[in-house]
Amino acid sequence: MKAVQVAEFGGPEVLQIAEVPIPHPRGTQVLVKLGAVGINPVETYLRAGAYASLPQLPFTPGKDGAGVVHACGEDVSKFKPGDRVYTTGSLTGTYAVYTLCTDDQLQPLPERITLAAGAAIGIAYRTAYRALFQRATFKPRDAVLIHGGSGGVGLAAIQLAAMHGAEVLATAGTEKGLQLMRDSGAHHVFNHREPDYLNAIKAATPGKGIKLIVEMLANVNLQHDLDLIGRHGTIAVVGNRGEININPRTLMLAEANIVGVLGGTPDEISEAYHAINAGLAVGALTPVIGPAFTLEQAPEAHVEVIEHKQGTSGKIVLVPSQLDSSN
Repeated sequence: MKAVQVAEFGGPEVLQIAEVPIPHPRGTQVLVKLGAVGINPVETYLRAGAYASLPQLPFTPGKDGAGVVHACGEDVSKFKPGDRVYTTGSLTGTYAVYTLCTDDQLQPLPERITLAAGAAIGIAYRTAYRALFQRATFKPRDAVLIHGGSGGVGLAAIQLAAMHGAEVLATAGTEKGLQLMRDSGAHHVFNHREPDYLNAIKAATPGKGIKLIVEMLANVNLQHDLDLIGRHGTIAVVGNRGEININPRTLMLAEANIVGVLGGTPDEISEAYHAINAGLAVGALTPVIGPAFTLEQAPEAHVEVIEHKQGTSGKIVLVPSQLDSSN
């Protein structure tokens, strides 16, 4: 089968197409033919060799994808060939035509969700859920700001927060991104390229303050978040690409919290997907896809997920096989 492999750490050009054997599932393993693959920023760090824990070379990147079960190991009872699924992890990587997973790395994909949209669920929705409900809390009608809301995690966070009754504020840098956030349930949207957008956010919550900020680029926005956060509020840091100087006095005055968001225990991960699947089933959650690339265009996809040359507008995906990702 065709797969993207990294034989040496480096820039996007090290993502090379290779022919590799199709894996054979055993025990609790499941082989999935992929209709679409989700691209995550962390995969660019792994490719570059700039991450704390690195895979052994050569490797195929990717954890997110959606497709159809092709074959099951002898101990699998939860899935059967032909089932539509989305992945939450992978044994062999998802930048490929097929991926091998354990049965607990798969979730059922509702018929209303296309395979392309299914590839946008795994890491993005789990990260958003963890930021909103496991690393922080809010009540209905609390103000929740998604700072960088037009990407995969941001749109997931908007939908989840709106589903739970928050007053959702969100920022983006393009008109398309602003509309996607409105469509996903944001009550107030702001263009972060406008010089006065921070004052506009403050004006939208007079005397109330923001209870929770989900931050996608802390090295740029963390001090802004500290200036915006309400008393006893929480800033949940989902993304960061460098260092920043902050004034801790603003943190003290608000008696606020800054928390990091990364993984979770097995029980927390299970809780997250149980809630996500419930939202998908009733139509409260609908993943949004952005630019799509072929497997051969994986280097361009890695550039796009960092530089956003086409604007941040949903989850970036690869379409690796003959499966119709629109189904």
